[in-house]
Amino acid sequence: MILIDGDACPVKDEIYRVARRYDVPVKLVTNSFIRVPPEPLIERVLVDSGFDAADNWIAEHASADTIVITADILLADRCIKAGSAVLGPNGRPFDAHSIGAAVATRALMADLRAMDEVRGGPPPFSKTDRSRFLSALDTAVVKLKRR
Repeated sequence: MILIDGDACPVKDEIYRVARRYDVPVKLVTNSFIRVPPEPLIERVLVDSGFDAADNWIAEHASADTIVITADILLADRCIKAGSAVLGPNGRPFDAHSIGAAVATRALMADLRAMDEVRGGPPPFSKTDRSRFLSALDTAVVKLKRR
């Protein structure tokens, strides 16, 4: 199963396409109405608007049988600990070896932004990111199917 942290995910259509190809169920988790294709494989999970409600739902349902798509580093960390494969929307895989550095970098950047030393956010999403994501998701789904 693929779990999507859906509110700001720029690759939903790509996920749906890969899910159809491999017949893998998808749950788009969100705290607001987002349209999903009316297909049996694709389900919208609407959670309440409480702080981290979508993240908490995803973390509770993450397991070795799931692929989680999120840009949220702290959610990625929780899902890795649950055994999930985790991908960022730019195709960057998070794993037990890389997540520590990602969490530390996130904390450092938050501190720098709080001191007004750094402004702005991540670079704009690109065609290369989309292509990298498709390749990484395809690899993750094939790996999951082999289990």
